[in-house]
Amino acid sequence: MREDRIRQLIAQEAARLMYAEGVSEYRDAKRKAARRFGPEKSLSLGSHLPSNAEIHKELQRLIAIHEEKTLPERLHQMRCTALRCMEMLALFRPFLVGSVLTGAVTAASDIDLHLFAESSEEVEEFLRSRNIAYETDVVTIRRGGSFVDYSHIYLKEGKVIIECTIYALGDIYRVPKSSITGKPMERATITKLRKLIADTARAEANPANV
Repeated sequence: MREDRIRQLIAQEAARLMYAEGVSEYRDAKRKAARRFGPEKSLSLGSHLPSNAEIHKELQRLIAIHEEKTLPERLHQMRCTALRCMEMLALFRPFLVGSVLTGAVTAASDIDLHLFAESSEEVEEFLRSRNIAYETDVVTIRRGGSFVDYSHIYLKEGKVIIECTIYALGDIYRVPKSSITGKPMERATITKLRKLIADTARAEANPANV
């Protein structure tokens, strides 16, 4: 089988895993999908593995096929949930990032927020003072030529997980690169998200004016 065909099939399977089975990370979906086509090690060293952008495109296609009627309401509800959470965490200058901002959400999607604080303990103390339940984790990512640990705080509203990554105060103007495009990540402040929700509702109410 041609390498470009294998690459396409892996992208399609990875997207299916993210859509149907709730695999949340592109890396995990890619590796799991690749196992269907040969030893993971040999595939990872070749050109068989698709980019995150290719998988994202296939995921968007699946969402468009299966979620045409349910996507607008789901997206609206998740953005409203994100807005409420951001308003509650306004002290930490939150940004919304990820699928809830871009619009490619599934039933398994979570809400991704970036917060800025002196420390993760500052955010935890804020939550405890308001009797808000949360869980924590430390995630290690590669940044430049080194590995960096980031504290993550997980909140929950209904069935929706809100994943908050804690950055140092000085990082607020350093926009991370998107794992999909490789370009600076799209981010939304409270004001921008509020406007996005209003503009989207207006466009859906008056489709002829779009």
